[in-house]
Amino acid sequence: MATRKQHSPVWSDVKRKIVSLDQKQLVQLVGDLYRLSKENREFLHTRFEAGDDPLAPYKKTIRESMYPDVYKNKPIQISKAKDAIRRYSKAVGDPLGEAELMTLFVECGNSFTVEFGDIDEGFYSALNFMYKRTIEKMLSLPVEQRSDFRNRLEEIMTSSSNIGWGYHDELLHDFYEAFPEEE
Repeated sequence: MATRKQHSPVWSDVKRKIVSLDQKQLVQLVGDLYRLSKENREFLHTRFEAGDDPLAPYKKTIRESMYPDVYKNKPIQISKAKDAIRRYSKAVGDPLGEAELMTLFVECGNSFTVEFGDIDEGFYSALNFMYKRTIEKMLSLPVEQRSDFRNRLEEIMTSSSNIGWGYHDELLHDFYEAFPEEE
């Protein structure tokens, strides 16, 4: 007897069921998802602009991940900080907010290494990669929204002058490539 191949559920299977729900059932479903996890609550708060600062939970995660409390033996968590940016982007897709979080990621990591010294190649690679992405994101913003980010990116680049691993050199290259008029 031949066995049938099991079908793994996909979005279209779920969507087919969702479209049959009435408004009350949809609200109940969203409420259940809201209560299910912190990430769902964060997503819904951000998507629907609930609260005073939709960036606050993402900023907190980035700060704690990229500038951890070393006196409490907290580790640097690059992937957790990147994930915060990704979650915000999925929730809203706001380029200005994304640029803010990306800049904060690099600011926190840069400040950490300036204060505590040499880290490792992977850490600097992650910072260089995010710095370059931040420049790209910032340059995609309307001109009137760029100057604060440009100033912050310059401050990061300038403050990194005594850091090795090619980190400062790459920041310098990326900054002056994006802003050649500054040379």
